[in-house]
Amino acid sequence: MARMHARKKGKSSSKKPYVSETPEWVTMKPKEIEDMVVQLYNEGKPPAMIGLLLRDQYAVPNVRLATGKSVVKILKENGVEAKFPEDLTNLMRKAVELYSHLKDNPRDKHNLRGVHLIEAKIRRLARYYKRTGVLPEDWNYSPATAELEIK
Repeated sequence: MARMHARKKGKSSSKKPYVSETPEWVTMKPKEIEDMVVQLYNEGKPPAMIGLLLRDQYAVPNVRLATGKSVVKILKENGVEAKFPEDLTNLMRKAVELYSHLKDNPRDKHNLRGVHLIEAKIRRLARYYKRTGVLPEDWNYSPATAELEIK
């Protein structure tokens, strides 16, 4: 299958080994892991970074296997929740950065095309999140308000 915005075919990638239970060398209890997730989020870390930090610094290979819940679900249960999903926020941040670049370099046609492709991804992702109930039905992406929303 071809890529959407590149004229290349993809490469097959490695798959994570199938593991159905937490390894016995994990020393943290599920409640400790949940407290650590909330603590790291309050320090300003996004959910993806929390998973990496727990894996690399605290020897928790998979939060979902250790606690039975994902990082986002743990945060939602503890009352801390982001306004937008992380992937949508990252795309909006990227679009805002490209718009600021295009203000200084208005003839940069390659990055103008990049902005159009990013905005297409944002709209597709927003359509999915509206369908699943994560975003409200009346939410629409606009470059003018994206900068205000991600700050």
